[in-house]
Amino acid sequence: MIGQVEEPGATWRAVYHTGPLGIIPRMAAVRWRLITSPPAAGAENMALDEAILEGVAAGESPPTLRLYAWTPPCLSLGHAQSIDAVDLDNLGELGWDLVRRPTGGKAILHTDELTYSVAGNAADPLFAGGVLASYERLSAALLRGLQLLGLGAELRLSPKPSPSENGSSPICFEVPGPYEITWAGRKLLGSAQRRRSGAVLQHGSLPLAGDLGRICSVLRLPDREQATRRVRRAAATIEQALGRWIGWETAATALATGFREALELELMEGPPTRAEARRSEQLSAERHSLAEGPVRR
Repeated sequence: MIGQVEEPGATWRAVYHTGPLGIIPRMAAVRWRLITSPPAAGAENMALDEAILEGVAAGESPPTLRLYAWTPPCLSLGHAQSIDAVDLDNLGELGWDLVRRPTGGKAILHTDELTYSVAGNAADPLFAGGVLASYERLSAALLRGLQLLGLGAELRLSPKPSPSENGSSPICFEVPGPYEITWAGRKLLGSAQRRRSGAVLQHGSLPLAGDLGRICSVLRLPDREQATRRVRRAAATIEQALGRWIGWETAATALATGFREALELELMEGPPTRAEARRSEQLSAERHSLAEGPVRR
């Protein structure tokens, strides 16, 4: 159902459902907000995710699924990742943005992709049991969305990387993590999560098209050509998996439907609140901008 979001959010009720991943807490007849954002710069995208997280933590914002894109292309670093990994000269020549995510993980080049973010209360059964348990539950929604696109994706169940995987790589899409989504053994969707003040933020990157090896051109790597080949072998785009191009709007519709169906949600489309918009502007200027944000510190 699509309509206007109500503030504050609705009353939540937890149920349990037996699905392909076993007994999974689901949210029955639960109303979430759906935000479909226009393409924005990296600092603006990360600031809005964080502003929504703060609103949820304060009880002022409803649980939210946000779908968005990036312009210009942006290299994002995980919360604790060193900027020393970045080739700032090449990044500047290409005109790409640089930002630090509020979540962990490794470097991602955001371009030709659909990004999702979920913000909710940590007390909700959907997020119970810690990061990996909630990863697994949210993956049911992501997998359903990919299925609606005609894709036979799989959930990687290994709780730890195997010894053969390159854990020292600075690139997110070179190494699939536990409970991430793959296609034909190649990483298809990378996610990361943060928990703060009783709220949870999870966001992830779904590459739709393009050369995933492009990220290597803006990282300091001992052998850039070899790293580029590794990334191309280890990861895939939706276009590669399906053999045809899928537009952002089509992918966004499928992903939103996946959340509705797999998690039994009622998504009410609406914009950020005025308080979220104001806080996002403040965070973008103070924390997430390239010139003054934590990327430079």
